Amino acid sequence: MRTSRSCHKNTFVAVIKIEIVMKNLKLMKEEFIALLKETGREGVDYVIEDLEDLGFYEAPASSAFHLNRDGGLVEHSLNVCKVALKLRESMVDMDGSLAMELPKDSIIIASLLHDACKADIYKPVIKKHKNQYGVWEDKPGYDVDYSNFPLGHGEKSVIMLLRSGLDMTDEEIMAIRWHMNAWEIPFQSFDSKSNYNAAKCKSPLVSLIQAADNLAATLLERE
Repeated sequence: MRTSRSCHKNTFVAVIKIEIVMKNLKLMKEEFIALLKETGREGVDYVIEDLEDLGFYEAPASSAFHLNRDGGLVEHSLNVCKVALKLRESMVDMDGSLAMELPKDSIIIASLLHDACKADIYKPVIKKHKNQYGVWEDKPGYDVDYSNFPLGHGEKSVIMLLRSGLDMTDEEIMAIRWHMNAWEIPFQSFDSKSNYNAAKCKSPLVSLIQAADNLAATLLERE
């Protein structure tokens, strides 16, 4: 009898946890879409639809690191957006001239959509994992598959968004294209490094999105 009650209790708790997770995913998706629509940008509705078709709202942010769980990608994107808006506020307080160079709609577009490229690369799998007792057990996880559209990272995001019909400024395109460059510099050609440096000099949005992405992943999303 006790065993039966314990099983029912565990099942009930598991169901409640799943319901909470699903509710949180729904709320994050709604917030993400509302922020994008708030920009009033031409083509944004097509982007929202295309991301839905690709599984963006259910995808993890990574396969083994930050927010490697269902809905992690939209959560990370929202975190980057919130950090970027806070950074903008602080920077404008220090230098008012930056307000014109860092429009809020550009920050929302670049931060929420910088990782659009990840929408179709994570595949659910079962992986072996050692539990606290040193026993191997099955655990849900993700593998990475780049074969669908193997075009890189930031550049893939830019092309996906343009193909969806999103009207983007040059500054937004550069910020999304180069948001990973601080980690990619050692592996890049002279031309790529030169283009990245020119982009940083041309637009403060490039450095802002790169910083927000790093801060969100390394500070807000620690586990």
